[in-house]
Amino acid sequence: MSPRLDFFKISPQGVAALRQLEGYLSGCGLEQSLLELVKTRASQINGCAYCLDMHTKDARAAGETEQRLYALAAWRETPFFNERERAALAWTEAVTRVSEMHDDDALYAELRKRFSEKEIVDLTFAIVAINGWNRLAIPFRSPAGSYQPRGGAPHG
Repeated sequence: MSPRLDFFKISPQGVAALRQLEGYLSGCGLEQSLLELVKTRASQINGCAYCLDMHTKDARAAGETEQRLYALAAWRETPFFNERERAALAWTEAVTRVSEMHDDDALYAELRKRFSEKEIVDLTFAIVAINGWNRLAIPFRSPAGSYQPRGGAPHG
């Protein structure tokens, strides 16, 4: 499948705005490992090959285990994730599938046990950001496979 267009080149200001949000998130205090799990899980739900390639590579480069990455789609059935990660993954799924969320008080109560109010807002911004990147990469057919982890500002 060939790319439809290169949105990075066509709209550098739009990309810069999303990158600014990513820059904020990288310093907001949430664990980088948690952010990579959230980005990977949302990208699995959305079927974004480009972002899955990127975030599994970034997660591995940051020390994430293969076992946890392989099991991420079935996180509820594994013992590999702690309670904080489980709450974040459940929230990721609910926000990504927002039309199905329907104000789940039990899910929010569990999240509130594990995260401060600021962390909940920042976590939600992280989910919004990755869903935005997915919604750019999928319709414009960003090609997966060539991304290599590197230093500098995160981008999607």
